[in-house]
Amino acid sequence: MSAQDARGPYRAAVLLLWALVVLNSAIARGLFWDGASFLANMLNFRTFHDFYREREHVAWLTQAPAVLLVELGLRDSRLIAIVYSASLFAWPAILYHFALARVRHRPILLAAVMAVLAAVYLPTSFFIIGEYNIAYAAAVATMAVALTGLTRRRDGVALCALGALSIASYEAMIYLGPLLAAAILWARRQAQQEGAADDIAQLLALLAALAFLAAAFVATVAIVEYWDHAYFMRVRAASFDFWQNLQFVVPLTGLAVLAIVSLARPAWLRGRGPVVLLAFVAALLAATPFLRWIHPQAMLFPPSHYVARTAAGWLLAAMLVAMWLHVGWHRRKPRLLVELAQPEVGRRLVAAFTVVLLAAAVPDLALSRLWVGYLGYFRGLVTSHAGFVRANELPMDEWPYRLFAQSWTYPALSALLHSAPGQGIVLLDKDYRSNPPFDPACGTLPRLDGFAWR
Repeated sequence: MSAQDARGPYRAAVLLLWALVVLNSAIARGLFWDGASFLANMLNFRTFHDFYREREHVAWLTQAPAVLLVELGLRDSRLIAIVYSASLFAWPAILYHFALARVRHRPILLAAVMAVLAAVYLPTSFFIIGEYNIAYAAAVATMAVALTGLTRRRDGVALCALGALSIASYEAMIYLGPLLAAAILWARRQAQQEGAADDIAQLLALLAALAFLAAAFVATVAIVEYWDHAYFMRVRAASFDFWQNLQFVVPLTGLAVLAIVSLARPAWLRGRGPVVLLAFVAALLAATPFLRWIHPQAMLFPPSHYVARTAAGWLLAAMLVAMWLHVGWHRRKPRLLVELAQPEVGRRLVAAFTVVLLAAAVPDLALSRLWVGYLGYFRGLVTSHAGFVRANELPMDEWPYRLFAQSWTYPALSALLHSAPGQGIVLLDKDYRSNPPFDPACGTLPRLDGFAWR
């Protein structure tokens, strides 16, 4: 596949990534669920909402712009919410853009990164406040560097930066960390054998590998520490409920069928079968916003992005291993890898996964449209009332408000959306003791004196 052939798909993927950053920032999608509580606490206490030390590197990275604006005296909560949303969405976009750029001349790797975007990132990113969004993107960027040659010092610098970020990022590093460390050490050895090793780059790569092992250690400590915590017990119990997320299940099933058939009959990759399969996956993905008309339970559900994040991490690890095998298996290649090395196969897969990625954005856009309506409705409640507004009397369990409602964040979202003192605060008749938020600072009533949504 020539550079000219890859230019169109690469540009389409990058343009889509950044268009979604701009859109989701403008509509303050970072306020969904926990995001409203996090931002309210940042404004209330004028500092980072650093409640979880094992993920604090991601928190510092994403919250720094909002905290800086508050320190500079900005009191427009709407603008701060936009900037906070931009930071949450921009960092995964930066990392995925970097990965795409590194592999844009390697067709199978380019198709794999596009598949990650369609099957891992977009189906789980409505819960953008989740640190896993950046952790998974960092893992893809790291593997992209390792598989495209570790010969320059800036490659080593990039790997060290990604490793430092990952040390306190997300518990999935318990398995992603060792995998990435092994890939970096493999790339380091390859560069030495090819005589392309720069001593400084090699040293930085070694430090990066140690950083990813440290990330695995931190993740292990976190899992052990919180193993019996009620919140994390619920999280573990929900790990296999990913089937609730249509946006995730559709591309997951398509990738599974593609992998199984390709392993059983590698020659089919030279035909139109994979293209037809991925075209069907793309069509079904694009149709998911409308399936509710046929079956009410077959609906897009933003909270399921949160539920599917664990399975998405397992899928990501499998895809990273597959990328590594494609590049690193040199002796007695199995027939599948021989077929994948054919230029025509790579060209078709890149084109097909470009279509799948574009289709994966359709349900994302549909949910964003509904989010705008929910935020407008909620702000109307706040600005048209004074004092407390009983959420028990509101249609929060009805379509489409049920898609975005989270009762313990009502006070935080109310405080962020008010434009004058004394306006309404939406509250549920509940003391939050029977099912408390995971962080004691959440679920409370922030004052946010001096801040207003303008």
